[in-house]
Amino acid sequence: MAAEAESLITVEHAEASTAPVPAKMESAGGKPAMVLGIDDSEHSYYALEWTMHHFFAPGQTQQYHLVVVSAKPPASAVIGIAGIGTAELLPRVELDLKRASARVIEKAKEHCSHVTDVSYEVKEGDARNVLCEAVERHHADMLVMGSHGYGAFKRAVLGSVSDYCTHHAHCTVMIVKKPKHHKKSSEHWGWGFHSKEA
Repeated sequence: MAAEAESLITVEHAEASTAPVPAKMESAGGKPAMVLGIDDSEHSYYALEWTMHHFFAPGQTQQYHLVVVSAKPPASAVIGIAGIGTAELLPRVELDLKRASARVIEKAKEHCSHVTDVSYEVKEGDARNVLCEAVERHHADMLVMGSHGYGAFKRAVLGSVSDYCTHHAHCTVMIVKKPKHHKKSSEHWGWGFHSKEA
């Protein structure tokens, strides 16, 4: 089972960095980087569609190197407090988390199939740290993410990834909020994405 998990997806650990932020650099192709944070939520996929429409529409000149980043929580954080039987659960939970991350990246690849300069990453850790670290690593000009639309109480209890990144990412942060009465992308923008049925 552990070998299967390793073959599914490579995950690296992300930590908060206190190092000074280097000057912005362009990708090897000469384009500035845009980091797009993604998870397996409707809000996140809407932000992906919005970004494709506004920055990477088919036939449009692509001004950015797109870096799609997904954060995978550590298995121990998902299980919570250690107890009897926890050690036996960790490998199974880890495998499930890797499979979920692989599905998120595969769905992103389907949406980004027409993008010519794109890379994909899954990093283990808290999404706030993962995204801010990706901005620094890629010297990104822009970070794009969806808004989960939490109310004030949920934001206070759970913390908001977008609030954190707005204050800590050293680049422009664009938070894409899904309208309450959103049409499907094919109706809204005149084209859509093809997704495989599960």
